[in-house]
Amino acid sequence: MLDCCEPLDKIKSQGITFGKVACLAVCNGAQVEPFRADQSSLDDFRKRVVLCASSEDCHLIVSYNRAVFKQTGTGHFSPIGGYHAGQDMVLILDVARFKYPPHWVPLSLLWDAMNTIDKETGHHRGFMVMSRLQKATSVLYTMSCRHEDWNMVAKYLTEDVPLLLTSENLKNVDDVLCVVIKSAPPSLRDFIKWIAEVRRQDDDSTILSEEEKGRLALKEEVLKQIRETELFKLLTRYLAFESSLCNNVATLAFRDKLADIAANVCCQGAELLTGKIRSSNGLCCKVTNVKFLKADSKEPVTMVSGTVMTDATEQRIDILIPSSQIEPSCLCDFDQNICCGMHPSIGDGLTILIFSLPKDTWLSLREGKLQAEMEGLTSVDDLPTLLQEEVLHLQRQLHFLKTELNISSS
Repeated sequence: MLDCCEPLDKIKSQGITFGKVACLAVCNGAQVEPFRADQSSLDDFRKRVVLCASSEDCHLIVSYNRAVFKQTGTGHFSPIGGYHAGQDMVLILDVARFKYPPHWVPLSLLWDAMNTIDKETGHHRGFMVMSRLQKATSVLYTMSCRHEDWNMVAKYLTEDVPLLLTSENLKNVDDVLCVVIKSAPPSLRDFIKWIAEVRRQDDDSTILSEEEKGRLALKEEVLKQIRETELFKLLTRYLAFESSLCNNVATLAFRDKLADIAANVCCQGAELLTGKIRSSNGLCCKVTNVKFLKADSKEPVTMVSGTVMTDATEQRIDILIPSSQIEPSCLCDFDQNICCGMHPSIGDGLTILIFSLPKDTWLSLREGKLQAEMEGLTSVDDLPTLLQEEVLHLQRQLHFLKTELNISSS
């Protein structure tokens, strides 16, 4: 998950921005409180430095301009390792120790270094307080900003959707779903991803470890809980019977057939192993095979096996695909290929994405009754705990990505 927000090779060559560091921390299970310098103060910063320096429950990361210290380089991130109250100085544990070992600087000077503009985003630098998240992080879905158009999608979800909902033509839930899906940029398909369970295939063993079984069971439970929501039922009914109302729904190019899923998750496995979105020749997986494994007398487990290239060496990998058995429904009429086992599909991804929209999204609706209906359908409060934690995690991700957008309203 170190590359959930940006490909590692891009981070190495171009660095990473404040918002994406916060998003990366959230992806990896941290509770994050970000503070940009123009939204905080020197005194507030000092209080939080003192708090984290005297506690094992939180850590403080600073984003600053090295030039203020007369060091080489510009934007940089490092954790704070201590505070000297008598001299009002902080200990910077420079992560580039080959250049600068840990060093003390006046707290006010560090503040000046943070109170600068990052030319990449147009936003102020700042600091963030990180602590252990008491609740579980996402186990099935994540928002990815690894692709070039992530900012377009984030802007669409947080700014454009509320504007679209002000239309007087929206009279019912189907109208709302239609306008949200019809107007979505095609790159939405790359923004919401389900997390594949990838392992290197060192031998021909098809035995699952207890840890793999446990993680797969959690993913399948989340999938089951998504499909038990009223929003999922309404959305899949809309996709099945009223897709003609939104002629460009197909431009999202979601693929629900098992063969397409297999090819997609094999590419995910290649990305995880190489840290790159695609290989130079455009191929990410040479061979893809689908196997069905028996596990503890339950339904067969779907496993995709493929061969990818890592550093000019062929590597065989296995990817476990979660599934959830459901009763035949209109969704099966929509695509017979996704009814056997019901692997993650377009309906699941769109459902969890709509749940994850900012809480105030539906306030834009003109009809009070429709507004209340959408708020009820997307309420997190009554969701099962596992699904609730999944949605809250995605909401936090979207929040940090929104703050990263370089827009005038920010």
